[in-house]
Amino acid sequence: MSKPSTPTSKFFRVATEGATTDGRNIDRATIEQIAATYNPATYGARIWLEHIRGILPDSQFKAYGDVIAVKAEEVDTDSGKKLALFAQIEPTAELVAINKAKQKLYTSLEIQPDFADSSKPYLVGLGVTDSPASLGTEALKFSAGRKQQTDNLFTSAVEVTLEFEEPQGGKLADVVRGLLARFSSATGSNAAQFADITEAVQELAGHVVTASDNYAAAVKRIDAAEKALKATQEELATFKTQMDEAPGNGPRRPAATGNDGAVQTEF
Repeated sequence: MSKPSTPTSKFFRVATEGATTDGRNIDRATIEQIAATYNPATYGARIWLEHIRGILPDSQFKAYGDVIAVKAEEVDTDSGKKLALFAQIEPTAELVAINKAKQKLYTSLEIQPDFADSSKPYLVGLGVTDSPASLGTEALKFSAGRKQQTDNLFTSAVEVTLEFEEPQGGKLADVVRGLLARFSSATGSNAAQFADITEAVQELAGHVVTASDNYAAAVKRIDAAEKALKATQEELATFKTQMDEAPGNGPRRPAATGNDGAVQTEF
C-alpha cells in the first residue's frame, strides 16, 4: 500500500507592508524582492515554534515544515491597498494536528535584510505563535536567542487558517468520472475502439479512490496518535505523583552499627 503524500497548503497571507515587531518597516520593495528571490533550492525557510530553533529532532522546538513558495499580491486594508506576501507551506503531521487543535494560529516572518552579501532581503524562517500582541516584546527581549543574525527582523504576526490543496480523489475523480461517461455513451465501432481505454480509465479511477482513502485514513491515524500520546502523558504524570507520595518511598533509616563499625543485627 502506498503512503499518502505530505499535504501542501494553499497560499495564505503571512505579511503586509508596514510595521515589524522591532520598530522597523517592511516596505513594498522588500516584499517584492522576497517574492522574487525566494528559492528553497537556494535556502529553504523552515517553520519554527515561536521562532525558536531547537537542536534535537524530538524537541518541541524542532522544525514543523517548510516554506515551498511565496508570491506577492495587493490586498485591501483599512488604510487602502497594500502589498502582501503569501506563502505556501509543506507542514509536518504535528503542525497539521496543532492547527486543527486551534493552536499556533499566527505566523511571523524572519527576514534577513542582506542575504549572502547580495544586498537583497531574503526569507530565512517562518514562526508560528499564539501571542501576536506580545510577540514584539518577546522578540526584542529574546532576540539574541531567536534570530540567526542580530539585524534580522520579525514581521508582525498575522492570523492564518491553513487550507490544503485538494488531495487525489477530488477534482481528479470528477474528471475520471466524466471520461467514463463519455466512453460509455459511445456506440458501434467507437465503442470497440474505446473499450480498452475505458478499462484503463476505470483502473485509474480505482487508484485515485484508493489514494484518497489512504490520505483520509492517515489523517485519522494522526488524530488517534495525538490523543493516545496525551493520554499516556497524563497516566505517567499520575503514576509519578502516586509513587512520590507512597509511604515506602521516604528516606531509609541508616543501618545500626557496633563499636567496631560492623553492621549489627537489630533485635
